Amino acid sequence: MNTLLQETVLDTHGQVALVTGAARRIGRAIALELARHGFDVAVHYNASAADAEETARMVRAAGRRAVVLQAALDDAAAAAALPGRVAEALGRLDILVNNAAVFEPMSLGDFTPAAWNNTLAINLTAPMILSHAAFPLLSTHEHGRIINLVDICVDRPWPDHLAYCASKAGLVTLTQALAKAMAPRVRVNAIAPGAALFPEDYDEAKIKSIIRHVPALRAGTAEDVAVAVGFLASNCNYVTGVILAVDGGRSIAW
Repeated sequence: MNTLLQETVLDTHGQVALVTGAARRIGRAIALELARHGFDVAVHYNASAADAEETARMVRAAGRRAVVLQAALDDAAAAAALPGRVAEALGRLDILVNNAAVFEPMSLGDFTPAAWNNTLAINLTAPMILSHAAFPLLSTHEHGRIINLVDICVDRPWPDHLAYCASKAGLVTLTQALAKAMAPRVRVNAIAPGAALFPEDYDEAKIKSIIRHVPALRAGTAEDVAVAVGFLASNCNYVTGVILAVDGGRSIAW
């Protein structure tokens, strides 16, 4: 392998990743993709204990270590303690994936401070608390990484999901600010999915109307998002502060 390629592709075997919201859906796919890249995985969950255990079982079946950790991310103390719990269980922490989020509708007429604060607490404040708590652990290695899950809606916000859109827009800015604040020891990037794993209450007509605007002419999958996370986790050592759209081209074809 030439020197340039060696510098671009990391040896991630035995490194440790914390994936928040890893019990189901995109979080599970990310955990399994990182296991395929050689990471041991801390599977975080809030309430889906059985699903989290299944994710951990699948990680172990891929030949990697896994630990299951519960924490309510709207509890600042619980969020702050999570990276340390990972290091205690698995010996180190190399990558933090801030995937956990809530996707609650909120129109102007539905606005309440309590609902607003709940969404921002989980989608924006928790990633900041986790990143701050993880930084001392991540910066002990040459290639610490944080990957945030944002959304292409930040460029075209939806008026019926006010808090969600605001929280993801804030996370984009936080990603870029932390990339500066944590340089050069820790790289901070984000993945912005488009139409991937629709909410369970979306009917077929609504899904088809969305896919019509996607140049790839299909919805994304959890695996599409996970592959992008795996790419940033194990490659691109000279990339930080980047928001990578994984949306089949939807963000250029609104």
